[in-house]
Amino acid sequence: MRPVALTIAGSDSSAGAGIQADIKAFAALGVYGASAITAITAQNTLGVESFERVSPALVYAQVKSVASDLSVSALKTGMLVDAEIIAAVARAIKDHALVNLVVDPVMVAKSGHRLLLPEAEQALKEKLLPLATIVTPNIPEAEVLTGKKITTEDEMRSAARELAALGAQYVLVKGGHLEGAQATDILFDGRNFSEFTAPRVETKSTHGTGCTLSAAIAAYLACGAPVAQAVEKAKVYLTGALRHAEPLGHGHGPVNHFWRLNFESESRR
Repeated sequence: MRPVALTIAGSDSSAGAGIQADIKAFAALGVYGASAITAITAQNTLGVESFERVSPALVYAQVKSVASDLSVSALKTGMLVDAEIIAAVARAIKDHALVNLVVDPVMVAKSGHRLLLPEAEQALKEKLLPLATIVTPNIPEAEVLTGKKITTEDEMRSAARELAALGAQYVLVKGGHLEGAQATDILFDGRNFSEFTAPRVETKSTHGTGCTLSAAIAAYLACGAPVAQAVEKAKVYLTGALRHAEPLGHGHGPVNHFWRLNFESESRR
């Protein structure tokens, strides 16, 4: 039977990030994707223009509806907007005994638009991170969560230790914001560190990279992979999605979620 993964995140009208990116990644990796939408955004490759949140009660109801019918093997969170939605998501996860939680602490869009209210940051740390199998902050997100500047890999490791102390089983601090020919992500399991390095891909098509990586990790966890292996495979998948991205839009275009599927659309035949 095909594994099921659930994404709890915002909808991206340009389909490069959020729920749409997650569903694409799940499908590309052979996993059935279900969703609970937390917000509806008006956005494109140039940025987020506006959004409206979904009520916490409806977010909870979406998770309940999926979990009561489908056998969810893993799940991930993305845009959660505020403390009330975070509380509803945490309650739903506990009420329905959902496992293999990947927390992507989405805070700010590439355009600078806030996707998580500043007053909700503490709720994220207190209510959601203790439930997380793995949390996947990039450097700016790790800086917000720890309150410390990160400019080196040693500082990434220090941040990982601090975030693990909040309750997450694994912490993956993504190093894409550091300079260099290589992009190194650092995984901490509470005791030991692992490094995952790939050549930096020079492309403007980076919309949805964080969503895609966390969704890929969730997909591999749903398939039964151990965390470190899920991270390794997800990074390979994302690197390919960046390398094979096609230029779309006038800003930061989306990655190519289906780069492994060598197909030609009917419209091009």
